[in-house]
Formats: sequence, C-alpha cells, structure tokens
Amino acid sequence: MTDSNEKRRVFRELHASGCFVIPNPWDVGSARLLAGLGFRALATTSSGVAWSLGCTDNQVPFEQALDRISDIAERSSRIGAI
Repeated sequence: MTDSNEKRRVFRELHASGCFVIPNPWDVGSARLLAGLGFRALATTSSGVAWSLGCTDNQVPFEQALDRISDIAERSSRIGAI
C-alpha cells in the first residue's frame, strides 16, 4: 500500500472500528515481523530506536532517527503495514 490517501483511510478505519493494538517496532526486522503477523498499522518507539542504535533515548541526532524511522516505514509497508 503506497498511496498516502489510502493509508490515511485505512488508519481512520482502524480507529472507527473501536479499540485496536498498534505495536511499536524498533528496527526493520521487528517491523517486518509485526507486519507479517497481520498488524495493519505500526508506530515507532523512540527509546527502542535509540537503543537499537546503541544510544539512550533522546540522544539520537534528528537526521539519524529520521533515517531509521523512514527505513522502518518504507520496508514494512511493502508487506502490508501502513
């Protein structure tokens, strides 16, 4: 699913259907695993991303965090997560 409008529609639909679980992967591997288990939406955890980079939370440079989170989003969306 690559269209932004479609991703927004699906995310709104998840909220409208009631309570749902949205897990927080910390790297591409955990994101792909969670998406493969059927989770339709994923969040990211700042502390998990930081720890996966060998840093403490709030110590990852913005550009490095953005690169990691973008990679997680792009590579997990290929297998069904929004």
